[in-house]
Amino acid sequence: MSGTNRPYEVRAAPHIRPPTWAYGINGPRPSSVPNALHRLARVPRALVPAGPPQGAGPGPSPRPWARAAGLVAVVVLGAWLGLLVVGDVRVPVGPMNTTMTLRPSLTGGTKINVSPLGALQLDSHIAPVRLDVNVDQLDPERSQALVDHPERLSGLQDEVADDIARGTADLAVRSCVAVVTGATALGLLVYRRPRRALAAGGLALGLLAASGGTAYATWNPDSVLEPKFSGLLSSAPSLVGDARSIVTEFDVYQQELARLVTNVTKLYDATSTLPTYQPDPTTLRVLHVSDIHLNPASWKIIASLVKQYRVDVIVDSGDTMDHGSAAENGFLDPIENLGAPYVWVRGNHDSLVTQRYLEGLKNVHVLDDGRAKTVAGLRFAGIGDPQFTPDRSKTNGAEQSQELAGARLASALRDQRTAGTPVDVAIAHEPSAAREVDGTVPLVLAGHVHHEKTEVMEYGTRLRIEGSTGGSGLRAIEGKYPDPIETSILYFDRDTRRLQAWDAIELGGLGLTTAEVSRHLPEENQPGATPSPTGGTSSPSSSAPPPR
Repeated sequence: MSGTNRPYEVRAAPHIRPPTWAYGINGPRPSSVPNALHRLARVPRALVPAGPPQGAGPGPSPRPWARAAGLVAVVVLGAWLGLLVVGDVRVPVGPMNTTMTLRPSLTGGTKINVSPLGALQLDSHIAPVRLDVNVDQLDPERSQALVDHPERLSGLQDEVADDIARGTADLAVRSCVAVVTGATALGLLVYRRPRRALAAGGLALGLLAASGGTAYATWNPDSVLEPKFSGLLSSAPSLVGDARSIVTEFDVYQQELARLVTNVTKLYDATSTLPTYQPDPTTLRVLHVSDIHLNPASWKIIASLVKQYRVDVIVDSGDTMDHGSAAENGFLDPIENLGAPYVWVRGNHDSLVTQRYLEGLKNVHVLDDGRAKTVAGLRFAGIGDPQFTPDRSKTNGAEQSQELAGARLASALRDQRTAGTPVDVAIAHEPSAAREVDGTVPLVLAGHVHHEKTEVMEYGTRLRIEGSTGGSGLRAIEGKYPDPIETSILYFDRDTRRLQAWDAIELGGLGLTTAEVSRHLPEENQPGATPSPTGGTSSPSSSAPPPR
């Protein structure tokens, strides 16, 4: 072998392991070390790129939180898709055919779609799921049976309650199947591992069960007393009747739901020609407006509400004008033809020139310095804003001047009560002045801040702050979104002259065409609450809370 480069060929007999060879000084020789030839031919370690150890995956495993977030995303998306595909339940409710559905939601609640009339929204529960009820159509035979046999209405609440219970049970079962199927199918598609897919389905079922438990724990059956209407159904509160009949007739949820079904039936029969509000002899209706700010569209809205709700008196808590100049006075002329008496107090954008012009208009009652007037059966007293700041400037001592004006109004209210002619409603423009009359009158109205709010103050007086009935006027274009047009209808008992309920009305601002009406009841008028006093109105104790 020495001195030649001839390769060697090794042949091995069957079942005999061939010898291994190693190169020595004198040529090839058999090696007792296995795989010596392969070790000799191996490339140096420094020239071989490092790779993952044997048995390792293609890369580092993802962090646990990232895997958990991905699994939650798959579960939520799969559950939502499952509800969209197979989560609907068709249920006959009284004379209506409805479709009930669960939908993911951040706020919960119940939405009842009554196409084409609009929708009702109820704050029925707080949970990450919302109950959608679509009223598909009225069953002609069942509706005609109610018309032909009115006595069946007495048992309608039980029938509706049974239908709702049966539909809810079916919806719960179908929703469980939908979310588990959707989450499992999407998990199998994403992970391609049955175990991981089953985990997604189990997690979806757990989330639905937790949501259902939260909804059950926070369920509020009285939410039907304060629905929010949209579309043509914004006229629905005028069909319901006065607040006292609501409280006495609907003390439990089943009865509320039955009356709601009846009203929807009437609305369907009436279609677009909805009946107007039928005035009740025991109810006084007050339209509260504020901060019109020279918006000419406000007069048409006010006139329409006066006609629709049969308003007895309009109360304007100020800022009707924008600069209070004499050139603006012609804007006030439509007040004489609104169809109801107009009670007004001065705001910080209204001047004394404005006030004197209004005093010369017929059907207008200007209040200032605590003077009281009885209009449409209610006794009002008010005070004008002590400041005149049409440029929205702030002066030194502004807050102190408001408190002083409120104190003067409170003193006048106490004098009225001592004289045996207690005031039912006080009016001031700014809330800081209105707060000073706490304990001297049942209700005080204000504006100025351009958003509505209601609160019961420390000594029992209810403060009702109105939003801008003019949508903030030209200021509506200053922000990102236009301010809404807000006003409210206040319902008073004619005997006690106490507030029974109010409807908060919100219309879309500049360029928008939305409408919402929300019914609200004072705490004393809620089902199960102690009724308000019903004594004679000449008694101070029945017309105002204890003195401060």
